[in-house]
Amino acid sequence: MAKRSLQASDEGIRKAKQAFKRKGWTQEYLAAEVGLETRQAIWKFFTGKPIDKHVFNDICFVLELDTSEIVQPFTTGESNLSYIPGDNIETLVQKLRTVYHDNIQAQCGTVQLLDITRPIEFNDIYIDVEILEEINSRRWLEINNLPKVWVEENNCLSVADLPQARVSGVEAVSKYTKLMVLGKPGSGKTTFLQAIANSCNLGLFQPDYLPIFVRLKDFAEDIRDRTQISLWQYLHESFINLCIHEQELTTVLTNGRALILLDGLDEVAGKDADIVIKKIRQFTEKYHKNQLIITCRLGAQNYKFHGFTEIEIADFSKQQIANFVEKWFGTVAQYPTVAAQNLANRFVQKLELTENLPILDLVATPLLLNFVCLVFQFNKDFPANRGELYKQVLDLLLIRWDESRGIKRDEIYPDFLLLHKIKLLSYIATITFTQNNYFQTEANLHQLIADYLRYHSNNAAALELESASVLKAIEAQHGLLIQRARGIYSFAHLSLQKYLTAREIVTHINTQTLTELMNHLSEKHWREVFLLSSDMLKPADDLLQSIKQKINDLAIKKYTLHNFLIWLRQKSATVNTSYHAASVRAFYFTIALPSEYPLARNQELAILLDHQLAGNLAGDLALDLALIHGLTVSLGITAEIFLPRFSALSLALDLKHLLADEPDLQTSLQELKNQLPSPSQGRDVLKNWWQANGKNWTEALRNLMINHRQIGHNWQFNQQDLEDIQQYWDANKLLLACLKTAGDVSPNLRNNLETNLFLVKKLD
Repeated sequence: MAKRSLQASDEGIRKAKQAFKRKGWTQEYLAAEVGLETRQAIWKFFTGKPIDKHVFNDICFVLELDTSEIVQPFTTGESNLSYIPGDNIETLVQKLRTVYHDNIQAQCGTVQLLDITRPIEFNDIYIDVEILEEINSRRWLEINNLPKVWVEENNCLSVADLPQARVSGVEAVSKYTKLMVLGKPGSGKTTFLQAIANSCNLGLFQPDYLPIFVRLKDFAEDIRDRTQISLWQYLHESFINLCIHEQELTTVLTNGRALILLDGLDEVAGKDADIVIKKIRQFTEKYHKNQLIITCRLGAQNYKFHGFTEIEIADFSKQQIANFVEKWFGTVAQYPTVAAQNLANRFVQKLELTENLPILDLVATPLLLNFVCLVFQFNKDFPANRGELYKQVLDLLLIRWDESRGIKRDEIYPDFLLLHKIKLLSYIATITFTQNNYFQTEANLHQLIADYLRYHSNNAAALELESASVLKAIEAQHGLLIQRARGIYSFAHLSLQKYLTAREIVTHINTQTLTELMNHLSEKHWREVFLLSSDMLKPADDLLQSIKQKINDLAIKKYTLHNFLIWLRQKSATVNTSYHAASVRAFYFTIALPSEYPLARNQELAILLDHQLAGNLAGDLALDLALIHGLTVSLGITAEIFLPRFSALSLALDLKHLLADEPDLQTSLQELKNQLPSPSQGRDVLKNWWQANGKNWTEALRNLMINHRQIGHNWQFNQQDLEDIQQYWDANKLLLACLKTAGDVSPNLRNNLETNLFLVKKLD
């Protein structure tokens, strides 16, 4: 058995008395500082008599003494432990590493993923994290200097335009001896600390250090009724059953040969936080030579430990996501190697699609990536209807993630139930998103929260204080609002802000709400809000009808666009095919646009409406597409390039296979081709001929197409016309997407809206 009492050596008594004299205390005062009711143990301490080892350590701590320098060394007969004070420090460290190896393996060798019923071997799932070192570089930016939001391209809020160099986690730990590792909920703080512990345990990192891993939540709970216990004493108690003497541990710590990993400062309950912080501070000051790493959530690190460098775990890059997904399908889902790789590749390919950018915004966080992998596993795809997915993500961040680890955080606003939290977040999301002000000052957010609380509190005077507390809770406890710069906040995930905005719209849907929503129909970053609203509304009829009416209004108010659509309706009506009517209109919409316009001949939407268009086109459509191609070739020819382009023009107008039912057009087209000079006449002759006749010849081709096929018009669109056309196209595309997303729409309305896409009434 380990010796449970300690006594001071003669030299130790001398040092202790000197320290006691410097303090200027009485023995009664010292007893009170140590938490003793009498001074009997103090008297025994100063007379070299044995006292309880915990009391001995507390006295040394209060007197700011190193226990190892005060205690009477043990003889071999006093303990069955093999500690010898003269042991070489290297030998001692390796001895403790060997004895403690299995403990570290038990603590850090596996991970428990959310909703996975079995522990996963650490190395089978872990992906090396990357670290942002210069997290203070953006803290003093003013809100006007933050980068503009680029939601159309990336669908995420970021300050990536600022210098944010990434380094590997091991590189950061090697660079700094005192680290505070910060990160969003689920960003991988604990697994990063486990990785460091495992690497040290295996001798891959700091092989001559003793790794010690402590979950601060457990530490706080274990010492709750023992306020006098120090972190050193707590550590020693974990070593007692391993036959490691306290003097051995003290020697290692005094020589700075321990790697102390303290996980989850934010997980310590508020009532325990001050005590735990004090214990950590006392320990780090006394054993400052050791390497120490503490993890904490962003927004929860109120106390700054002296000498510690703050770093932040970066979001996963696309490569990290790909690596994690492959490991997940192989290890967690237990697919064979090839199948896991194929499914991981499919996951990444789907993630690259434009419509899945909101998902990419989420899976940069490992916690959410694990959740999305679970969802993807069953359907081999991301859900088309995202409302339920986002709802589950919010539930995960607000409740389930903490519950799964047994963490109960203090309720800063006790009456604020989950529903109120979601309502508040929806209120904030809608106002800021509608204003296009994604970045908000702390003062603005306080005001928004106070405005909301005004409906839930009778104490108006306390609103300002409550609003500050609620904001802090949302930031620190749930990570849904995060500080992008000092005093400047935004939602952590733009996709969740859009979901919350849609939720607010659906909750308060009425004529006015719909009218206000329609004002954003042409704004690209509102697309996801419309889709989510269509998904969540039961039924979605009123929303879909409002979208159709807004589309009609867009056409009627734009004269050139309206005339273009009248032509589109007339032309499409002349085509005799079995294709979906709206698909035919989408087809002709794009082939009528100038060739240099990005939307020209883009058949994505036409094929989406009717997949038959992806095969061999019906005769009328094939002929018209070929004629448009011929006209485009002719319009692109200049006198200088006429000879090399001559064969391309001839080939483009070789349409006999498409003109069997159009003899008049075939004859006219042949006559027009006969006007072209022979290429054997040489470059100069052809150049001169095209220079003199090319424009008229091209116009003759255009007139031929107009007269016989009602296509090829020179619409002479200006820039505004093209913007109106694009806006109208995007609105119809959005309506179709909403129709496909909406789960509750009357069948007649669904059919009517699909059939009447790209249709507009004629002006009176």
